[in-house]
Amino acid sequence: MTPIIETRDLRHVYGADTPFRSDALRGVDFYAERGEFVGIIGHTGSGKSTFIQHLNGLLAPTGGQVLFDGEDIWKDKAFTRQIRFKVGLVFQYPEYQLFEETIYKDIAFGPRNMGLDEEEVRRRVLRAAGFVGISEEDLEKSPFDLSGGQKRRAAIAGVIAMEPDVLILDEPTAGLDPRGRESVLQNIRDYQKAQNATILMVSHSMEEVAANVDRLYVLNHGAVAMHGTPREVFSRAGELEEMGLDVPWVTRIFQRLRQLGLDVDGTVYTIDQAVAALAGLGKGERPC
Repeated sequence: MTPIIETRDLRHVYGADTPFRSDALRGVDFYAERGEFVGIIGHTGSGKSTFIQHLNGLLAPTGGQVLFDGEDIWKDKAFTRQIRFKVGLVFQYPEYQLFEETIYKDIAFGPRNMGLDEEEVRRRVLRAAGFVGISEEDLEKSPFDLSGGQKRRAAIAGVIAMEPDVLILDEPTAGLDPRGRESVLQNIRDYQKAQNATILMVSHSMEEVAANVDRLYVLNHGAVAMHGTPREVFSRAGELEEMGLDVPWVTRIFQRLRQLGLDVDGTVYTIDQAVAALAGLGKGERPC
């Protein structure tokens, strides 16, 4: 099966042929299947933001390829423009990009740029608003009257309204309280399920990554340092720490329990797994 989004030997250089040259991406091979939820983690400066801006053509590669459904997104200008609607990118703190006088107009901005008629624009606005929990009567309000979490949801709805096949989110829960974080993540999961969309999420929260993603890529100095399931990646806690990263606190606790001599699984990475493991321990079992 052809991945919906893929990079092959992706490279990007800032300031080439100057004393300030910086190799931001160094041969990144990446793929995501349709319907997958893929996490991207790495220390500050590891290349995460540069990488995701290549996936919908905001940045052009210095070398290598970005493929959508097996086709190079830079094959011609018309296809590159199409990709910017098929691959939606939500930047960190997207609420700072709200600018229209009503929430409706803000969400409608993308679909209108796609050249859709007003009936289809309205359908998409209402559907996107529903995904993020904004009622129809609230759509005529100013986005600047919303709380921080509501602004975040409205901004995400503006990208969802374009109904992208791939939705990329850069730190979508940054700065939100626990309830706001879970609300936004549930909105994202609802969209993924309804559209069978591929979700790519950049995050510094290991707990959020562990609880949501199917696979995980770790970037370090512009290259893929490791990738695999959350269990596979978080089992390499020592290597992650050397890269300036952490592991979920649940994983730390279970690794410490193993050090103390308890026969528990040191690769536990979610609370649900921890509960099951401890219940099994009480029965003399060691869950897989």
